[in-house]
Amino acid sequence: MIPIVRTPYRPTVTPICCLLGLVLAGCAVGPDYVPASAPTDTAFLRTPVMLPPAGPADPAQHVRLGAELTERWWTSFRSPQLDETVALAFDGNPTLDTARATLRQAQQAILTARGGLYPQVDLSASAQRNRARLGSGQGAHTVGNLLAIGPTVSFDSDLFGGVRRQVEVQTALAEYQYDQLAATYLVLIGNTVTQALTAAGAREQLRAVDDIVAVDQRNLDLVEIELKVGRGTRSDVLAARSQLAADRALAPPLRQQLDAAEHALAILVGKTPAQWQPPRFDFEVLALPTDPPVMLPSAWLLARPDIRAAQAQLHVASAEIGVATAHLYPSIALTASWTQAATAMGPLFESANGLWSVAAGLTAPLFHGGALKAQQRAAVEAFEAQLGVYRQTVLQAFGQVADTLRALEHDAQALAADREALDAALASLGLVQERYRVGTASAFDILQSQRLYAQARLGYAKTKAQRYIDTAQLFVAMGGASQEWAERDSPLDGSRTRGAQGSPLHGSTRVGLSR
Repeated sequence: MIPIVRTPYRPTVTPICCLLGLVLAGCAVGPDYVPASAPTDTAFLRTPVMLPPAGPADPAQHVRLGAELTERWWTSFRSPQLDETVALAFDGNPTLDTARATLRQAQQAILTARGGLYPQVDLSASAQRNRARLGSGQGAHTVGNLLAIGPTVSFDSDLFGGVRRQVEVQTALAEYQYDQLAATYLVLIGNTVTQALTAAGAREQLRAVDDIVAVDQRNLDLVEIELKVGRGTRSDVLAARSQLAADRALAPPLRQQLDAAEHALAILVGKTPAQWQPPRFDFEVLALPTDPPVMLPSAWLLARPDIRAAQAQLHVASAEIGVATAHLYPSIALTASWTQAATAMGPLFESANGLWSVAAGLTAPLFHGGALKAQQRAAVEAFEAQLGVYRQTVLQAFGQVADTLRALEHDAQALAADREALDAALASLGLVQERYRVGTASAFDILQSQRLYAQARLGYAKTKAQRYIDTAQLFVAMGGASQEWAERDSPLDGSRTRGAQGSPLHGSTRVGLSR
């Protein structure tokens, strides 16, 4: 008799599944992400940016073409109070907390999608007690137990790349959330600086109003003295009082503007107006940046978070086409199981009680009433729509930079004119007041000169504040180095790869749709 040697069986189900998966998963249907052609402009304006002098009393500005933004660009205003407020906004702003958490959520969605690329292994166990009838006689039945335990392996071969495209979708969505975090930083910094400058501008204008009211009061005192000595009239006194009241009415709207700016600053740092009082912002402790940078458009396109976010959404739309296309093709699922089954715990793990199975299942769409093809066409149209959004975003960004550069140019022109008007009005007012004292000018002449001085003083203060604000807006329009802050705050933990031009993309670094 030939002896039969029994060797213990070692399951090879998982390696087989992995091997078959590597063989089958060889392609991904749908378009790869290819770039939409970026604008080739080398400048933001048709004519070179030349900021004119702002007059002898105010500094001139000169843009640095091709320069990169500094990471802490707001420090160029040389205000420790502003630096401290921005730092408080970083720590306490709830919108930043929301953007950070949303990015982390998107990162976990990538890991969830990637799980579909690997075999799914589960452990199942069961205990069963049953009674079976053996015949028709009395007591012709048996009672038994059945115990079973073992692993089950399932694997989607992803033959046409539907799962991989879904991973691509989730990665692009995480890119979008990253750029949204950068945009949140940019908006937060820009709003904080703008509100601080608005507060400084309101204080500057309030000082102008105080000077005007002081002049009005002196003029009223002068007219009342003239009335007492018989050289003035009652109508002159009433006119002086009317002018004083009208100029005093200029202060409440400016105080409201100041209060609103300070309340906005409190909210930006995550406090209520009752909990936190911002520092006193004043142009006396703020310096105007005299050499703001203007990046080259090629580098600027990669620095703007809104453009990068639109690009990420374009990537999402492209990958969604691949997901919809994969639904048109068959899918193959591999399953395997190894089960130990016995009627008692003792022999449960004996090799003779091992049961195994390997199976492959194919599902192919035959007829869905045109729904699957319609889904693919809808995905293509969604991409075309997103491509239009991307192009519009780029155009609007170019327009914003151009508007800001022209605003700085016009601010300098207006400031020079307002300063000249202010100096002339102040000199004219002094002359008219002196002539009134000697009796060669009337109260009407004083009021006219005073109006000119009031208009010039307020106009100068308002234009000066607007020049500061427009300078801050230029830093924002350049992208505000927000990507560096987002990268430091919440990197994508290895799920983020940078493209050939520094664009953080997953997979192909090109934007667009190949047909």
